[in-house]
Amino acid sequence: MLNNNYLNNGSGNNEVMRLKRIITILLSLSAILAVVLVTMGVTKVINYARTSETSEYVPVLATLVSTEVTYTEPTVYHTEQLEATPLADSYWRELPELLEDEVIVPEHFEVKGLYIGSGSALDKAIELCNNSELNTIVIDLKNEYGLPYMSKVPTAKEIGYVWDAYDLDAVIEKCHNNNIRVIGRIVSFNDQVAAQHFPERAIQDVDGNVVQFSNEGNKPFLNPYNTDNWDYLIAIGIEATEHGVDEIQFDYVRFPAGATKNKVKPYFGEEGQYPEKSEAVNRFLQEARIRIQDTYGVPVSADIFGIVLTSEGDAKIIGQNFSTLGMTGIDSCCPMVYPSHYALGTMLGGHVFDYPDKQPYLMVYSVLHECQAIYKQPGFTTVRPYLQAFTASYIGKGNYIEYGYREINSQIKAIHDLGITEFILWDPSCKYPSGSYDGNMSVETD
Repeated sequence: MLNNNYLNNGSGNNEVMRLKRIITILLSLSAILAVVLVTMGVTKVINYARTSETSEYVPVLATLVSTEVTYTEPTVYHTEQLEATPLADSYWRELPELLEDEVIVPEHFEVKGLYIGSGSALDKAIELCNNSELNTIVIDLKNEYGLPYMSKVPTAKEIGYVWDAYDLDAVIEKCHNNNIRVIGRIVSFNDQVAAQHFPERAIQDVDGNVVQFSNEGNKPFLNPYNTDNWDYLIAIGIEATEHGVDEIQFDYVRFPAGATKNKVKPYFGEEGQYPEKSEAVNRFLQEARIRIQDTYGVPVSADIFGIVLTSEGDAKIIGQNFSTLGMTGIDSCCPMVYPSHYALGTMLGGHVFDYPDKQPYLMVYSVLHECQAIYKQPGFTTVRPYLQAFTASYIGKGNYIEYGYREINSQIKAIHDLGITEFILWDPSCKYPSGSYDGNMSVETD
């Protein structure tokens, strides 16, 4: 009642009019303020655009708590998925960097290949590829004793182990004319000739003497920690790339296996003052990837021991850590899962292999099945196994079987059953039986 009387009298009407005027004034001020703010915003945008046109840097819009425009250096391309330790970063030089628009990302090719050494079996390999699933040959750019083509890499010429077993340009042309890709294999740190020529770049003992390794034929090894060795190997890859090789494959990217002659201990530095062996291998592959794959668009791959897929102890000795090596950004990783390379009585997946060489399907399947969680993780490189295409008579009577088309193809079936479609056949004598090599055959799986 009191309120109604108040609104009905004259003083109430005056109050209402006064409130209306105040509201009108406030609305006007709000409109003016909005115009000012919009104008300021447009001005900032114009200034931002002008700055973009005249600056060599890329401006970044300020955060809400700042009123100033900040700047950042141009974007640098990184494919690194491995976190380097502070020790590794201080031990070696920084990895090369490429601007984003400089990187050439190669399209991955599904390889079904065979190894032909220094090219003497080239014509037979081409014929086999033309009549089978095979589409790639692997030829030696560098083996343990040197370079079998007329390389112009200064270090190779200085060592004096370059010869003309084949004409690289002619091999590439002949293969490409038959729609066959060429992978150039480079034997890396297993190089006794280079180690003897450059003793300072070989693995040494604490007194600076070159070490010989009994499990490596009592030969010396190039030191994988040494970046001069990296540069030499990468230079061979770059030269072959410029000739038209379709992929660069580094083999023997590892440390020596087993004991040394006279039980001498290799010396890489004081304890705790040098990175892990696997970091040396990975860092080399990262640098090779940047300088070859990212720069030229030619894929880089690496061959590794099959045993490191399932044995951490062996992986630590030779420096091939499968789980990290596969994250170096290289195009593919080629584990040598030859059944003959596994010890009698090997156990995998609850199965004891009394004679691994005699069970090619199950041995290959078990090895690769055991480590699926590693190579199927996001970002991991393509796994392309090397398969046994030779008879391992050297492991002793009763321990091996003859490897022909059926034994080779049963390994292909094993990888197909795991969803792996790529492979390379290995026979050091380069004698491969005819066949389709498609894995479509009946084999025992138990």
